[in-house]
Amino acid sequence: MTTNSTSPASSKWTGMVPVDDTALAVTNTGGPAIPVVYLNGQFATQGYWRRVIAELGTQWRHITYDERARGKSKRSADYSFVAAVRDVDAVLAARDVDRAVLVGWSYGAVVAAHWASQNPERALGAVLVDGAYPYDWLDEAMEQRIRKLFRRMGWFTPLLRPTGLTPRMSAGQQADTNIELGRLSRERELGPVLDNITVPVRYVVASGTSLGSHGDEQEQIRASLDAVTARDPNIKISAKVTSNHGAILKRDFAAIAEAVREVAAPDSGQR
Repeated sequence: MTTNSTSPASSKWTGMVPVDDTALAVTNTGGPAIPVVYLNGQFATQGYWRRVIAELGTQWRHITYDERARGKSKRSADYSFVAAVRDVDAVLAARDVDRAVLVGWSYGAVVAAHWASQNPERALGAVLVDGAYPYDWLDEAMEQRIRKLFRRMGWFTPLLRPTGLTPRMSAGQQADTNIELGRLSRERELGPVLDNITVPVRYVVASGTSLGSHGDEQEQIRASLDAVTARDPNIKISAKVTSNHGAILKRDFAAIAEAVREVAAPDSGQR
């Protein structure tokens, strides 16, 4: 991809990108290197990626942003998954980026998988960090567990909102987005999305539990990758790390950075 020194893509920039009824807080390190767009966990912020970005260094153009009502981004009437995928296009357009590597963690991994599947000519590759597993983990009992969990958390999350550590969403809205993720993660829904991907994809897989999971539930979910990698040669597991779901960006940033290098290798000479 070719950029010039005056284009938004090549300039260091931090600001707000208007989209629909909201505005997203975006940071672009600038420069002529390959763009890497980071897609956050469901209620995380762009700051979570700082170790991965530091590990990759200035040889890459890093673009991070907060999803709707997360971090410094504004509230919205629409927290749907479709809106989350659409916001990737809005951020890329605002920074004048045509093609990029996508790196998504958890919820962001599913967003990255959908965007890469829908935009093969624009995705240089994708790194999916402990997410985008096609597994039917959502049933009625799990849905009730999710709603109960967010109701219990609802009393203290507003206290943390001024710090940016929790989303400016109600407990019901947070539960709804988590349940929607469960529906989208079913094998019959996510499987075809992954099968349609034609660009390099690398998974970095965590170990142990995640928020709300019990026993070996999470490991059963991760095992669904075996069928995915058997069907699609573009998709591989780059690393299985010892960190659990919540700690993977903090402790295994080097493995994530290496996966970025793997997917970008075929295009490493492209600017």
